[in-house]
Order: sequence, then structure tokens, then C-alpha cells
Amino acid sequence: MSRKQVILGAYLGGVNHHTAWWHPEAGSQIAFSSFEHTARTAERGFFDFFFLAEGLALRERAGEVFDQDIIGRPDTFTVLASLAAVTEHLGLAGTINATFNEPYELARKFASLDHLSGGRAAWNVVTSFDAFTGGNFRRGGFLDPADRYVRAEETLNAVRALWDSWGVDDVVADKESGRFLARGNAGEFAISGAQFDIHGRFTVPRSPQGRPVVLQAGVSPQGRDFAAANADAIFSPFGKLPEAADFYRDVKARAVKAGRSADDIKILPSASFVLGDSAADAAEKHRAILHEQVTGQTALILLEQIYNRDLSAYDPDGPVPDIEPDPEAPPIIQGRAFIHQDRFATVKRLREVSEAKKLSLREVVIDQFERGPLVGTPAQVAEQIDTFVQHNGSDGFILGSHLVPTGLDEFVDKVVPLLQDRGVVRTEYTGTTLRDNLGLAAAPAPVRV
Repeated sequence: MSRKQVILGAYLGGVNHHTAWWHPEAGSQIAFSSFEHTARTAERGFFDFFFLAEGLALRERAGEVFDQDIIGRPDTFTVLASLAAVTEHLGLAGTINATFNEPYELARKFASLDHLSGGRAAWNVVTSFDAFTGGNFRRGGFLDPADRYVRAEETLNAVRALWDSWGVDDVVADKESGRFLARGNAGEFAISGAQFDIHGRFTVPRSPQGRPVVLQAGVSPQGRDFAAANADAIFSPFGKLPEAADFYRDVKARAVKAGRSADDIKILPSASFVLGDSAADAAEKHRAILHEQVTGQTALILLEQIYNRDLSAYDPDGPVPDIEPDPEAPPIIQGRAFIHQDRFATVKRLREVSEAKKLSLREVVIDQFERGPLVGTPAQVAEQIDTFVQHNGSDGFILGSHLVPTGLDEFVDKVVPLLQDRGVVRTEYTGTTLRDNLGLAAAPAPVRV
């Protein structure tokens, strides 16, 4: 039986506490040289794609900007288009919100990126409903939480309709004029639904992938259904077996139920890594990094998002607070994605872990908030990745480092060659598009109605 190939994505740390901005080797979070170095390193390691997260508003605590966050994130499309000029094979994936952007703009920008990059564009579809983020946009916080996936699905369907409004043979060459001409109905579209009533002609001919790759992150049952029915890849929040394997089976089953093949969707958790000369050396480095990342103040703020209470009076080196969350109060933390489905169950688990392991507030945050880091010697990390993928915990990993922009270099130099020796990472790019490299089926041909 052949071994699964490991998909590798690279992300550049941004607006969160994981980025070691204080490190003497740390570079700028917004300089093009940082993005370029990370992307070139990923391509040197034969990664599948480079990924950018998105922050649409500066995060706040009790009305004030976090003073431990990294401030600043340039426009995603500008960065990815620039990287298209300095890479040849690497996919370029951007997180763009489906709530605050219009289908025509989204379709045109991603189709343009796909043309500029020769078929390497990917869209990570995210949603938002909170008034805090919406305050930066014309629509404000209008969207009811129950409707966010309704809008996301209509947005994605509309974008795909625009991509498909150009047929594969709608551009023809006129020999006399030397110009390229469009056939009569090329680009025509008319879309009407609960969210949109738009019509016109799309300006960008069909791109190399036909449809750029679609990524999505969904943990709730509704989010999983949306991703399973629509995404080419989904970001998994689970970095440890067996819960990761349970998520893998669940999403693949939902894809089949939606009329797709299980192979039509790839499962990709994010992970950090720490390498050492020995297992003990790597573990010590990892412990030191975690304690630098999660200061006492950071630990309190991470818990405040769960409790939705001001915890500043609590000692980070003391016990977990004995109060209960207050989900009905106005949010004390604004601009940070909330990933905990049940506040009360999460607090109960944190207390149980703290008591069982004799951990302080800060220590339990460090223990529980990290998602399956890869720690060990290069050989051990290669083994961890290969074992995880072959046991269907995922189809690969999206890797990032606490050190920007040079952190990925060590992984590419020391771990990738070992994965290549195992036969699970390519030694050269053979596909011409991101779809090819991810092992995804070609986009369906446009259907004229």
C-alpha cells in the first residue's frame, strides 16, 4: 500500500502572542522582505503553499488595544501578488472575509491572483458577525450569528458563478487585429438570493485553475457541514491523535454525504515546531519559548476571553479563578476569534487539569492552549509528522515558527530531507497549479445555462 504524501503549508506569524517579537533575531512583521524570505524558504522546501491569516481590527481588552499583540497586517492581496513575482511553484493562500466583501470584488481579485501566479491562488473563506469588527465596514454589525454561514455559502456560490461565467474557450484570437476577443455571452452573470441581487459581466477571463482552491476552518457542526460541502481543504484545530482522527473521519464522512469523494477535501492542522540536538534539548527549548510567549498578562487575557470577566485582580501564579463565566455580559475581549464552544465546560476542564497536575493559572494556560506542537530532534519530528498523517490524523500540516522570518529555515534544512527520504514529501514540483500539487481534482468545466 502506497504511503500518503504529506501536504506542507507555511504561515508567517502575525497578530498573536505566539510571535517572539522580542527575540534578537526577529524581523519586521510588515516588511516585504519578511514575507519574501518565508515564501522563498517554503518553496526551497517544496511546500505546497504559503498562507496568510487576516486581522480586520486591532484587538482590544476593555476598550484598549492589546499592548502585547503585534500591530499591523498589510493587505493580503497586495502581499500575495508581490510574492507571485518572487516564487514559481508555491501556492498563495489568503484569508478574506465573506461577510464584509462583495462577490464581484472577491471573484475578480482571486481570479487576477490566479492569472498573475500561473494558477497558484487559494481563498481561505472566513465569516464574521460581531459589531466590533463590522464597525470598520459599511455594513457594520448587521449580521445575525445564525446567518453567517448563509451569507458565506451565498457568497462562495456567487464567486464561483462569476469564475464560471467565462468558458474555457471564450477568449479567441483575432488574426487580423492581433487582439484577443471575447465571445458574445462571455462573463455574463445574474445572481439573486437572500444576500445578493447582482448582474453584469465579469471582467476576468477564466483563470489557470478555473476555480482557485477554497480553504475553510469549521469546528461547529454547521461549520463542518459548510466546509465538507464546499472546501478543497479544511483547517483542523486538532493536533493530537485520536481526536484528530475522529475529526478527520467526521469531515470526510460529511463530504461523502454532500455528494463528494472523501479525497475531494484535505484536512490540515496548524502546528509550531521546536528542534533540538536531543529530545531533552528540544523539550527545554520548547519550555523556555512557551514561558516567554505566555506571560502572566497574556495568560489572564486568554482566560478573560473564556470567562468574559475582568481577571486582572487574579495572580497568574495562583490558582484558576473559582468564579463562573459571564457569557451575557458585553465582550471584554474584542477582535479575537472565539474557538471554545462551551465556556462552562472549558472552565471545568481547566480546573480539573490544574488540580490533577498541580498547575497555576499561567501554567494551566500554557498546558492546555497549545495545539499539538512538534518537538524533538529532526528525526523525531519527521517521525511525528509521518505517523500522524499515515494514521489519518490529517493530510499534512501548516507550519509556522515563533521567529519571523527565519524560523522556517531550520525545518526546511533539517526535517524536509528526512521526510523526502521517507518518500512522503516531493523532491521536485511536478504540477503546474496548486490544485495539481495538492492532489485535487480539476475544477469542473463551466456549464452554460
